Amino acid sequence: MSALINQPSNKNFLSPLGFQFSIKKTPNINFFVQSVNLPSISLGTVDVENPFLKIPFPGDKLSYGTLDITFKVDENLENYLEIYNWLVGIGYPENFGQRANIELAVPMSGEGVYADLSLIVTTSAMNPNYEVTFYDAYPINLSEINFDSTLTDVDYITCTTTFAYRIFKLSLLS
Repeated sequence: MSALINQPSNKNFLSPLGFQFSIKKTPNINFFVQSVNLPSISLGTVDVENPFLKIPFPGDKLSYGTLDITFKVDENLENYLEIYNWLVGIGYPENFGQRANIELAVPMSGEGVYADLSLIVTTSAMNPNYEVTFYDAYPINLSEINFDSTLTDVDYITCTTTFAYRIFKLSLLS
């Protein structure tokens, strides 16, 4: 009898195809996103020693993994340049004015150093199920673009960008 009560309410598996990703600051990337990872989350431990062994206790700080998105690069490099210009604005490699341009952007406009990122996870029927919001995100890496004239078939260029963020939260939509 207890085996019947212990059954999950939804027996469908999560599909890796069921997602939508968006960044208000980079509208040209949203359409071309190929893959996104839901980052790891971990809790540190504190070891308390006694004469015989170390006893682990839960820590009080969470650590979040990085968020990686892979996207197809459009032929005008518009989506690549969105991330490139964001990184240049944060890193200001030539002058302080590059940083000032990004910091003086209008708050809540999707401009500035930080942006909130949104990952919608869908059900097996492709209906929105969960929204994962990444707060105060900013890019920390943009992968290289490899051009190769020896290819015999067109394999369109993809690029990966890595984001750091303050925290991510999951919200049930349905």
